[in-house]
Amino acid sequence: MNQLVKRKSRGDVWFDIINYFLLSLIMLLVLYPLYFVLVASFSDPNYIYSGEVWLFPKGFTLDGYERIFSDSSIWIGYGNSILYATLGTIIGVAVTVFAAYPLARKDLAGKSVIMWFLLVTMFFSGGLIPTYLLIKDLHMLNTMWALVIPGAGGVFNVIIVRTFFQSSIPDEMWEAASIDGCSNTRFFWSIVLPLSKSILAVMVLYHVVGFWNGFFDALIYLNDESKYPLQLVLRNILVQNQVNSGMMIDVESYAAKMRVTELIKYGVIMVSSLPLLILYPFLQKYFVKGVMIGSIKG
Repeated sequence: MNQLVKRKSRGDVWFDIINYFLLSLIMLLVLYPLYFVLVASFSDPNYIYSGEVWLFPKGFTLDGYERIFSDSSIWIGYGNSILYATLGTIIGVAVTVFAAYPLARKDLAGKSVIMWFLLVTMFFSGGLIPTYLLIKDLHMLNTMWALVIPGAGGVFNVIIVRTFFQSSIPDEMWEAASIDGCSNTRFFWSIVLPLSKSILAVMVLYHVVGFWNGFFDALIYLNDESKYPLQLVLRNILVQNQVNSGMMIDVESYAAKMRVTELIKYGVIMVSSLPLLILYPFLQKYFVKGVMIGSIKG
């Protein structure tokens, strides 16, 4: 009986074959651009221009990475980005969880009004200039708090976490705990948080990626180069090595400059992406579960 149940029909077999084929094709389409950037960062730009680089490096060179890492500001940028990402993630996840949990409870008075107030901020914002003036009045210009505090709370994340709490933490659990004398604070720390590891991992990943890749806020609010995050440092390195047509002397100089720019461009992408590529596999097992549960029943 069990063998009959396990036996697949011809249609099921073809469905699996087509399914695996399409998923493999999509995986290649997603992964190949990143692989090409990695290969190109070790290749001679002349081979890249001629289209000869597509699977393995040609004209192997480390010149691009040598030029990137010879700039001491890149290590300062790495340190700043790690600090901003770590501090911003801790504050952001805390703000998100503390805002989402009360909104997930049925006994919160005025919950609907608070949710409408939060939703309005998703559609209408103050804009760049009012935000800049606010940061200035709060005396946060040219400080790391200008990068960390404004991006700490996000309504979209609050909604995801609130939905996760509503779906995964039943009211009966709180009623049973309260009968045993458990306080709200004890229930939150001892029951809610341990049962919410998947959504916490998702929030950590969201915030780390956001803070790590962010450079526009630093461009607007920071003047001191010693406080620049990695993305802004890499941007400046790339801009400094770009070809300026007004300063071009001859064709050979132009070609040499383009070669250096091409090498640095691919190297910069790999240097900025490497920490996230290392972090993602450790959080991937929580990612699907947390996002799926948090995104349904919205």
